[in-house]
Amino acid sequence: MLPALVRENLPRLTRVIKLLPGDTRPDAAVTLADELAGITVMVAEKFTNHRTVEGIQKAVNLTVGGVSLGLEELLAVDSDEAALDFLVDNGAEAAFQAGFRQLKDLAAMPEDTLVGEYDQDPVYAQRRLRDIFFDICLTDANANWTGPARYQEQFKQRQEAQAVVRFANWLRRHNTGGPVKDADLNAEGVIALAIIFAVEGAGRIVARTGQKDFERFVKAVRAKKPDFETGWAELVAAVPVQHHPVLLHRIDLYRQGCTVLQHIPGRTAMKTLFAELENYAGSELDPDYD
Repeated sequence: MLPALVRENLPRLTRVIKLLPGDTRPDAAVTLADELAGITVMVAEKFTNHRTVEGIQKAVNLTVGGVSLGLEELLAVDSDEAALDFLVDNGAEAAFQAGFRQLKDLAAMPEDTLVGEYDQDPVYAQRRLRDIFFDICLTDANANWTGPARYQEQFKQRQEAQAVVRFANWLRRHNTGGPVKDADLNAEGVIALAIIFAVEGAGRIVARTGQKDFERFVKAVRAKKPDFETGWAELVAAVPVQHHPVLLHRIDLYRQGCTVLQHIPGRTAMKTLFAELENYAGSELDPDYD
């Protein structure tokens, strides 16, 4: 059996450097080397350790990844020659800064739909940026590198989480009982409450509830037997269009398998229903009876 072919995918900067011997522009190699050395020193001082060999080596590897990531972002075409032209004309610092801006933007996005007060802490934010920098850009100059693909994967995941968080925050601001201003946010829990309570069809937006209001809701649904679809349509109409993709997707999920909504029309005990609601709403649910 023949061995599987492995496609070489070196960092863009490595591929550019390999072109330098054939480049006729004066001092292009020397200038690029000086610029990369300066970036490496800066990275070592801020992110690794400029006093140790290991720290300098990590800084070199991070510089290779950072410049390469920036080049992937800046280039209009997939061309090593175009990348070399950019570095000669604009400098390696411009490419590195472009890559680092991508990482900063990524680090500023929520990693998941559970947001806490610590997410706004500057120390935590700096640590999160450092972790992302190492995860995506730490690479051996002569090894295959998947940094751009990892960046795109993380960006997509965080973009989806951000859309959920932004929608949950909108629901909190428009909560019928008054805005909810807690620092901690379980975005999926907020959306769950809004969708479940919407089936009553009263036009209320519920982003936070307690046991007493839930019992009122269950009794109203059992007495009036409203059309769930009508209530959801009213909620969709009240929500800005930019949040519709998240809302419609969650409504479809709850339409297919929300145990709370499935059990409300029957004789399931209120205590059992409230326990099921906790599974959906989590920390957004006030368990106290008031």
